[in-house]
Parts: sequence; C-alpha cells; structure tokens
Amino acid sequence: MDILSETIAAIRTGNPTSGMFIRHAPWGRSYPVVPGAGFHVVLQGSCWVLRGDGDPIPLGVGDVLFMPRGADHLLADSLDSAITETARPGEPREITGPGPRTALLCGAYELGRQRSHPLLDELPEFIHLPARPGRHPSLRAAVDLLVAEICEPRPGTDAAVPALLETMLLFILRAWFDERAEDRTGGWAGAFTDPAVAAALRAIHGEPAHPWTVPALSAVAGVSRATLARRFTTTVGEPPLSYLTRWRMLTAARLLRETDTPLAAVARKVGYQSEFAFAKAFKREYGLAPGQYRRAADRPAVIAV
Repeated sequence: MDILSETIAAIRTGNPTSGMFIRHAPWGRSYPVVPGAGFHVVLQGSCWVLRGDGDPIPLGVGDVLFMPRGADHLLADSLDSAITETARPGEPREITGPGPRTALLCGAYELGRQRSHPLLDELPEFIHLPARPGRHPSLRAAVDLLVAEICEPRPGTDAAVPALLETMLLFILRAWFDERAEDRTGGWAGAFTDPAVAAALRAIHGEPAHPWTVPALSAVAGVSRATLARRFTTTVGEPPLSYLTRWRMLTAARLLRETDTPLAAVARKVGYQSEFAFAKAFKREYGLAPGQYRRAADRPAVIAV
C-alpha cells in the first residue's frame, strides 16, 4: 500500500487544469484563492511572488512554486510593477510588450473542500522548490514532458497532459517530504520514514473496514501501544484511531464521488455494518448526508489558471 499515492487519490477531485502564461515586462497579475492547490513553474525569465503575510519570493528558470491550499498571491516581473490583471477563465495566454519575456506553466488541482487531510494541513501556504542541479530529477523530467505536450500538441496529448499533471503533483510532494526528511523536521516526512508508523498507516489504508484497535495496530507495527500512540500522534498529527475515522470518511467520500456503489456497500467498505450509523458519521464530518454529497460532487469547481 503506497500511502502517499492513496492519500492524494482520496483527496483529489475533478480534473487538473494547466496552461502557459506569457507576458513581457512590465506586468503584474493577481491570483485569487482557488478551491484546491495551485502551482507555477518558471520556463523562461523570472518574476516575484508577492504574498500578504510574508517576504517576496524570487522565482527563476526551473523553479516550482506550489500552493497546497490555493492561497491568494500576486506575480509580477518586478517589485515595482503595477498589478493590472486578475487570473480568470478565457483571458489571453500571451500579451506582447517592450520588456523581457517571462513564460510560466500555471495549473491547479481541485481537492476535496469539506474534509482535508493532515498531510496537506501541515504544509506551508507556499512551497518553493528552486531549480538546483541534481535535485529532484523526477520532478524536472515531469515538468519537461508536460511543457513539451502543451507547447507541441500531438495525438494523445489530451490524455497525456492530465496524467502528467497528476504525476507532477506527486513529485512535488515527494520532493518536499524528501527535503523535510533530510532536515529531520518530523511531521509526515517522519511518518513515511518511521517503520512503525508507516506500517500502521499501511494497515489502515489497506483495510479501512477492519475493526482496528491500538493493540492490533501496535502488533502490526511491532512496537508497544504507548510507543505507537506517541510516535503516530507526533508525526501524523492525531492519534491512530482518530486517523482511522478520518481515513474511513475520506475513502467513503471518494467512493461516493467516483463510483455508483450503493450506500449500504460504501458503509461496509469503510467499517460500518449499519447504513444509518455510516450516514450519521459521514454527515458529522462533511455536513451533508452521503446521498447529498454524491449529488453535489457532480458539480465540479471552475478554477482559473
């Protein structure tokens, strides 16, 4: 059981979007909050990220900027440039001008809006992955392939681009967690590298319907109950059984969004023998009854990039 892949699959909704964005200095563009995660990759030139509660971030060629909760921000070629545009559907992708050219690949991922996951909750609002020689070669390769498909569409591009966007999301998160693991900063980076916690997570993800207890999970993990509870809570951000409930609800939401599985069968797949008990627990987490959630999931969000 691949914990990272399963987690992303559970919280991802809708289809990812992306597009090229080309401007000539001077330029400034506003990005409102989006209901998901966003990213920018600088392909040519440079720019600045301006955010309300932090220092400006300089971006150069090859840099990746990821906003896991779709935070609002500004992009500009210079700290002195006026903000004259707002990201919106249907706007021109390229505007010519007298100054240096900046080309960016911009995109967004729609994520489940009612219930989050601690893996994303612990991430900072802005993740900057500078282009450094030899670092994160898989991410660089995914970016290169994606840009090639967007700049020179060929038969199959419509299938290739969404798949590459999904792959890039995983590589962005992998790069971030690899860096955190090297810095020994704990959190989910520690959860992936702690054998006991990782074993407990794999058990929960692999069999969410199983009547897990802390003693059962500690047996799988090969440590005492107290040790597992302490290490799990420190890295994951909540106790094992709290996370079990969260994962069951995320799994149920995914089944409701992506399948026509009857509600009684969904309930059984996530550990509830009673459809009524499942519906009550689901509504407590999502604010909607399972049937209402399924109907609402048919109306995807529109995200401008």
